[in-house]
Amino acid sequence: MLELNVYQNNREESTTYLKWYPRVDYKECLGIDGLADHMAHHNTPFSKGAIAGILKDAVSCIRELTLNGLTVKIDNLAIFKCSVEGNPVNKLYDQQKGAIRAALGNKEPYAVKNVKLLAQATGDYVRAELNKDATLGWTKAAQDRIDQARANQNP
Repeated sequence: MLELNVYQNNREESTTYLKWYPRVDYKECLGIDGLADHMAHHNTPFSKGAIAGILKDAVSCIRELTLNGLTVKIDNLAIFKCSVEGNPVNKLYDQQKGAIRAALGNKEPYAVKNVKLLAQATGDYVRAELNKDATLGWTKAAQDRIDQARANQNP
């Protein structure tokens, strides 16, 4: 079950200032070892160590492939790909600096601000399927806050 907490937008410049939103309350973050341990308990002939090794190799390969401009699709999970966040530039070519190029970490305003990894849901993991399969509930703190707001409401 996804447990939800609530938060209020306190940014005064926002058009949704003081509005309330749900947010998933994450319990923990599993790394490769935690995932391998979980997978090893699902009737597999492979040990936690073998699974962890395969996952580590998969992570390394996905990183290598995406940094070489390929996309990697893992069915019913996600399509992984690299993207860039750009800076606006006034000139495509500057006589002093040559062609505008990516220069991460450089103080000059080059075309690329940073590189990021994107994961786009696919197959059984797309939004429509997640909406059907997800079970939602409030955290105790959120439920207490909702109950308090209900009690303080004027008729």
